[in-house]
Amino acid sequence: MAMQMSVSISSSSSAFLNQSSLTFSERVGVPPKASGACKCVATEPAEKTAFTTKVSRNANMGKLQAGYLFPEIARKRNAHMLKYPDAKVISLGIGDTTEPIPEVITSAMANRSYALSTLEGYSGYGAEQGEKALRTAIAATFYADLGIEEDDVFVSDGAKCDISRLQVLFGSDVSMACQDPSYPAYVDSSVIMGQTGQFSSDVGKYQNIEYMRCSPENGFFPDLSSVARTDVIFFCSPNNPTGASASRDQLKQLVQFAKDNGSILVYDSAYAKYITDDSPKSIFEIPGAHEVAIETTSFSKYAGFTGVRLGWTVIPKQLLFSDGFPVAKDFNRIVCTCFNGASNISQAGGLACLSPEGLKAMGDVIGFYKENTNIIVDTFNSLGFKVYGGKNAPYVWVHFPGRSSWDVFAEILEKTHVVTTPGSGFGPGGEGFVRVSAFGHRENIIEACRRFKELYN
Repeated sequence: MAMQMSVSISSSSSAFLNQSSLTFSERVGVPPKASGACKCVATEPAEKTAFTTKVSRNANMGKLQAGYLFPEIARKRNAHMLKYPDAKVISLGIGDTTEPIPEVITSAMANRSYALSTLEGYSGYGAEQGEKALRTAIAATFYADLGIEEDDVFVSDGAKCDISRLQVLFGSDVSMACQDPSYPAYVDSSVIMGQTGQFSSDVGKYQNIEYMRCSPENGFFPDLSSVARTDVIFFCSPNNPTGASASRDQLKQLVQFAKDNGSILVYDSAYAKYITDDSPKSIFEIPGAHEVAIETTSFSKYAGFTGVRLGWTVIPKQLLFSDGFPVAKDFNRIVCTCFNGASNISQAGGLACLSPEGLKAMGDVIGFYKENTNIIVDTFNSLGFKVYGGKNAPYVWVHFPGRSSWDVFAEILEKTHVVTTPGSGFGPGGEGFVRVSAFGHRENIIEACRRFKELYN
C-alpha cells in the first residue's frame, strides 16, 4: 500500500525550514512527539488503466460462443494432463492424422525443397490459383468425364481456409443453411462475416441460420421440404461428424433444391476417398450441379497433409451470380487479393500424391484408418451402443441417449484418459452423441477400445 504523507508545520516553526535541516525521523514520516505536528495518511494506490485504442471491436466476434471447438478440446486435454501427469492420454478427438506421409510423396517435396537452393531450381511467387501441372492432375484424377477443366480448379492451403475465402466472396448480405450437426467452421465463419443474428442459448442456434437437422430418424439427410430458402447451402458428404454419406438420389434432391431456390451449394468432399459404396465422390457427378455448386476438399485426410497444408476448390464456369457474373471470376479476385498461392513444396507433394505410386500409397493410408474405424465400431457395437458412420468416413458417431455430450466427453476423459469430441460442439443436433476419430496409431486404437470396454461393460 502506498503511503501519502502530508506535513503541517506550526506557525512558530521556521517558514524557511528545508529538507537538509530535517531529522531522519522527519524525512521518513515519523511524527515528532509534539501532537499535531505531523500527520500520516494511508491511501489506496491509483488503479492502473490499460491504454485502449479508439477502434471498436468487430461486434460479430462478440457473438461467437466460447472458443472454437477443437482448441477448446485441446485446452481440456492439456488441463487433464496436468491433473494426471503420469497418465497415457490417447487423443481420438480432434481428427488429426497420425501415420507418416508415404515416402514417394515426401521425397518429391524434399527434391523440390533442395532444388530451391540451386539457380536452376529456384522459384519465387507462383500463380495464386496453383501450378498448372497440379491443377491439371487434380482435374484429371478427381473429375475425369465430369466436365471440370484445370482452370476451374483453385489450389489452396486447405479446405478450411477456402471456406473462409468463400465467405468473403459471398459477403455479409447473404443467408446460409448448413447440416445440423456439421463442421463448425461453416457456422463460425458466417457469424464472423455478419450473416447471422445473435446466439439463442435456449435452442443452441444462431438467428438467421437455417439448421438442416440430420439425425438417425431421417438417415442423416435433411427433410428439404421443411428447409427454408437460403442464398448459400453448406453440405459435407461424407459428413463430419456423423460419418454419413449422401446417396446419389439424395444429392439429386439437393441439387434440384438449390436450383429451385436459386441457391449456391458449397459441397465439402474432404472425406470422399473414404467412400467404399456407390455414394458419389463429387457433387459434379450429379446432373445440373455445375450451375449451382462449388466443391472444396483437401489432401489433409488422404495423404496426412494436416500440417503440410494443401487443398483445392472447384468453381465451374457455368456457376453465375444473379446478375450473370461468373462466380469463379470473383473468387479469383479474392484469391489474388488474400493469398499468394500454396507453397511450391506442398504442391510438389500434391503432384506426387496423384502419381500412380502416390495414389496407391494414399489408398494404403486410408485403408489403415478404415481398419481403425472397424475396430472402434465393433467395440461400441459389442457394448450395446447405437453406432453410426464409420463405413465411408474415419469418424464413428456414438449415441448416448438422454445424456449431455459434454458430460460424456468429460466422463470418458476422466475415467479412461481418452479424448473424444462432444457432439453438441457440432450443433444442437449433435447433443447426446460423441464423435470418436479413427486417426491414431493402431496400438492406441486397440488400447482406447480396451478402456472403453472397461468403462462401459
